[in-house]
Amino acid sequence: MDDKTKQELEQIMKDRSKDFKVQEVVILVLITCVFSFFAGFSFSRMKDNPKVLQKQSDDNSTALQEFIKEYQSIVQSYYGEVDEEKLLSAALKGVLEEIGDDYSVYMDDDDYSNLNLNLEGSYSGIGISIYKDISTNNMIIASVFENSAADKAGLKENDIILSVDGESVKELTTSDFSQKVLKSSKKQFVLRISRNGKELDIKVSKSGVVIPSVTSKKFEKDGKRIGYLYVSIFANNTSKQFEEELLKLEDEGIDSLIIDVRNNTGGHLTTVSDMIDLFMDSNHIAYQLEQNGKRTKVHSGGKENREYPLVLLANSSSASASEVLIASLKENLGATIIGEKTYGKGTVQELKTLTSGDKYKLTTKKWLTPKGNWVNDTKGITPDIEVSLSDQYAKNPSDETDDQLQRALEELSK
Repeated sequence: MDDKTKQELEQIMKDRSKDFKVQEVVILVLITCVFSFFAGFSFSRMKDNPKVLQKQSDDNSTALQEFIKEYQSIVQSYYGEVDEEKLLSAALKGVLEEIGDDYSVYMDDDDYSNLNLNLEGSYSGIGISIYKDISTNNMIIASVFENSAADKAGLKENDIILSVDGESVKELTTSDFSQKVLKSSKKQFVLRISRNGKELDIKVSKSGVVIPSVTSKKFEKDGKRIGYLYVSIFANNTSKQFEEELLKLEDEGIDSLIIDVRNNTGGHLTTVSDMIDLFMDSNHIAYQLEQNGKRTKVHSGGKENREYPLVLLANSSSASASEVLIASLKENLGATIIGEKTYGKGTVQELKTLTSGDKYKLTTKKWLTPKGNWVNDTKGITPDIEVSLSDQYAKNPSDETDDQLQRALEELSK
């Protein structure tokens, strides 16, 4: 398969997932607020209090003492005014860049807004996901969330958004459009859309939107009833959605279950932990954490074991929390993995908040599988049955042409 076809397949899989579009890979995050300054001190407080400065310096390295000395010299000697909060931001950015870890980064408002919105799983908006058609530069509605304001107003999948309140969106990115709606104090917008060659003006109001991150289906093959759950992200409310859909399928009498985490790049560790709890009791190790050389075994918080066969669908974009779920169900319950090798992200980040309100993410831990394996970098998790999507799927995406799904159904119907 050539690179172009592979790219087309990846885009089709993303479109089919109906996932809310984001501009960055969502990583495994443990949210925590730490109201502190760089290296545990406030520069301005130390500048005004030499005794505090001396005490901190006595406890720190020579390099840090020199940094503090030079910082004071710059602030006191520079001929103009100095914004110390901006200096702190610049210092932190430099430190994080020098660490050389792709996941330890300083975050601006838009970065944090996108990350937080998707990981919260709900927001105040109109209830659509969008994408930009590169060939036409059109802003297109990828999906309309059920029972959202957009759904009630009559917006539909594949509508082309031309303008918002008379302002063209042609030159806006998807992030620009999202921020324009999310940050606006306005409660109602008029979207001019193009549908089947006709232009329409549709009024839509902002309201509370729950981002759907779990969808379910049931298949019947060779007398077997096979449940299917697609998980697009591990947001705060994903485990609740997952449990509701799982119980519905079980009420319908399924014999086995497929969990699809293709193109799911991660989310909250607490969320995937809650989902693992649904499948195994506390005698099982869900995963392990390692920090500063010390390992901690994290046991499932569940009370029972689900006995039916499990298959997980994965690909090269299944990362982080997806890999935690895959590894836990595989090593504990013998789940079968079908598809492609996973991304390979075995680290955990914390979100730290400064007193200024600025934020940054820092990698603080490794996570390991229940058996202590680290899947980071090029390792990933190798599927038990390797299956790639065919050119036929690229031309006509459907359940019937989805080679990985069909192989899962085949295995579970035996």
